[in-house]
Amino acid sequence: MTATTTTTARRTTALRHLPAAGRVVLGLLFSVTGLNGFVGFLPQDTSGMTDGAVAFSVALAQTGYLMPLAMGVQLVSGILLLANRFVPLALALLAPVVVNIVAFHVFLAPTGLTTAAVVAALEVGLAWAYRDSFRPMLRATR
Repeated sequence: MTATTTTTARRTTALRHLPAAGRVVLGLLFSVTGLNGFVGFLPQDTSGMTDGAVAFSVALAQTGYLMPLAMGVQLVSGILLLANRFVPLALALLAPVVVNIVAFHVFLAPTGLTTAAVVAALEVGLAWAYRDSFRPMLRATR
């Protein structure tokens, strides 16, 4: 074996594990944040948030159903990702949540934009890794 072949083999082996690592990271993130929505074990500091961001968050909480629904989707999807079961379904359920996270940080709270970009990149990367599962859903019908 040459040095180039060995390097290529190592790189291919490392790249093969990226979807699993991304799935675990995204699963942990959404499992923890989803569970936090019900149990409240992480501190909620609103001092650094803009007035618009606080007003939006308060409005969502005051509906009485939207935050529990969003947290439930995050928790269930995170568990599915961690269990490596129904991963395409979990990604499809999380897609609107991720879009809202990105939009929230772009328009209302730019301080968290880096985290939002990482979450979006993980979502898109995993969607690409599971693209064969999404093909039937994206196929045009007559």
